[in-house]
Amino acid sequence: MQHSSMVDWRGRHRPVIVYRPIRPSDLEVLEKIHTYLFPIRYEPEFFSNVVNGRDIVSWGVVDRSRRDGRNDELIGFVTARIVPAKDSEIEDLLRFDTAKSDQKLVYILTLGVVDSYRNLGIASSLIQEVIKYASTIPTCRAVYLHVISYNNPAIYLYQKMNFQCVRRLHGFYFINGQHYDSFLFIYYINGGRSPCSPLELATAMATYVRSGLKLVAAKLWKNEGKKASSRCGSSNETSLVTATQSKRSLTVEGSGYQCV
Repeated sequence: MQHSSMVDWRGRHRPVIVYRPIRPSDLEVLEKIHTYLFPIRYEPEFFSNVVNGRDIVSWGVVDRSRRDGRNDELIGFVTARIVPAKDSEIEDLLRFDTAKSDQKLVYILTLGVVDSYRNLGIASSLIQEVIKYASTIPTCRAVYLHVISYNNPAIYLYQKMNFQCVRRLHGFYFINGQHYDSFLFIYYINGGRSPCSPLELATAMATYVRSGLKLVAAKLWKNEGKKASSRCGSSNETSLVTATQSKRSLTVEGSGYQCV
C-alpha cells in the first residue's frame, strides 16, 4: 500500500523539484520513506545522525508544486559518509601515496526516490551532488557504494554515470534470513585511480576467467565417476579483484542500499 504522502502527481501538474539539506524536522518522513522503499530496517541512531548531520552528509528533494500542503516534504534523498582511505574496504583498489595518511573517500549509504517521482533524473542529480561535494575535498580520491545484485535500475544508473563495477561480493547482504550478492561500484575523483591500468585489469580478469573455467572443468572431471546422487558445490568469487569480504546484515545502522 502506498503511503499517503507519496502522492502521484502525473496527469495533474508538473513537479517543481528543489534540492535542500535534510533537517531535524524531516526525521519522521525520512524514517517512513526508508521503511516504504527498502526491505530492511535502519536503527534510530542512523536517522538521528542523518537529520543532525553527525558524521553523515545528506541531500533531500522536495516538490514545491504540490497542492496538498506538503510542498516541503521529502520525496527523495541521498546519505553519505566520509571515511579514511586507509581504513576502508577498498584501500587495495586505490593507487595513492601511502605516505599521505589523510586521504579520504565518500561512501554512499542510502539513495531513494519515491515511486511517483522516478524517471525524472532525480537520482542522477542526487548522485551528482555527492560527486560534486566529494570533489571539493582535496584529499578525497573516490566515491563508492554497494548495490544489491537484483537492483537492475540502480546498477544501470551507476554504469551510465561512469561508476566502475569492480567486485561482486557473494552473500554480502543478509535480509530476512536470506543472503544476497552485492556489486561494489567506484567513481574516482581528484586524481584517484585504480592500482591497475586498464590493460592490467583486463589481463587480470582474463586470467581469472581462465582459472575459473579450469577449476570448474577439474571439478566436473573429478565428480564424473561419482554416483548420480552426489552433488558438487562451488563458491567461486566472480569479481574483478578477489577479496575477503565480511557479510553484512541490513538490520544495522548505516548499511548501504539503493532504490532509484
